[in-house]
Amino acid sequence: MDRPRSAPLGVMLPDGRRLHLHHGPIDLVVEAFGAKSEIEAAYEQAARFFDGVLRRLADELRLLRTPVSRIQEEPGGLVARRMTAAVRPHGDVFVTPMAAVAGAVADATLAAATEHRVLKRAYVNNGGDIALYLAEGERFTVGLVPDVAAPVLGGRAEISFETPARGIATSGWRGRSMSLGIADSVTVLASTAADADVAATLIANAVDVDHPAVRRVPAVDLEPDSDLGARPVTVDVGVLDPASIDAALERGADAARIMRARGRIVAAALTLRGETRTVGRDPRAIEGRRTKGSCSIPAHTHI
Repeated sequence: MDRPRSAPLGVMLPDGRRLHLHHGPIDLVVEAFGAKSEIEAAYEQAARFFDGVLRRLADELRLLRTPVSRIQEEPGGLVARRMTAAVRPHGDVFVTPMAAVAGAVADATLAAATEHRVLKRAYVNNGGDIALYLAEGERFTVGLVPDVAAPVLGGRAEISFETPARGIATSGWRGRSMSLGIADSVTVLASTAADADVAATLIANAVDVDHPAVRRVPAVDLEPDSDLGARPVTVDVGVLDPASIDAALERGADAARIMRARGRIVAAALTLRGETRTVGRDPRAIEGRRTKGSCSIPAHTHI
């Protein structure tokens, strides 16, 4: 994330229902449901908040690229504080606040949009990391895609007011961020989008196996200023045997089970080469094709 050089852009999409907010690497779609005047006010609030988000993050970039276990000071910006709070519970592994940046931006923009507004539902979608708002009696249906390289719906998540999830995020080696693991995708439901973001990143890192078909390079070879430094990130996954696929998925599922037991996630789905493991069960929230595990939530997300 470099210092912003252009001005934030906020326009209504051609459907006339959704607001598009864009600045540098941040690309948000905002949609609210309710009375027209309330929706318009929510969009104005979202756009007002969004103006300056990237600049404030760039001002604290050094701190946000620091492993959370070494962070002593509290960030000054609202989004930066959300990022740091989301990664602090995972301080026993290498992780920086940047692992939660997309989810935290979605959470903070949604909070700004819905403040003092009377809405039925609203969401902010930051490239697949989604923050949700639901009034009592409302629900969202979220489409799930198991493989980001082949965007075909494989299931859905039904998220109601009673469901303890207000954030969804997806990570994997073929996603927009680098990964230490080999998951095609890992989708997580959590209490916030920032919590889901960092959890999806770490679970995707854990889906791994030592195999000659996996090619890795140091992160700095791809992005010289990456917070991952010289850590090897996955750039290609060739043909894997069934035992290796099973072992990699189980390692990721173990990480997800620990997070769920500690209350950090609601549910997760991990996909590799057409095989899926699921962790967590909430029949009111998650439906889809049945796979190995206790709930059926295949992987990538679209509302």
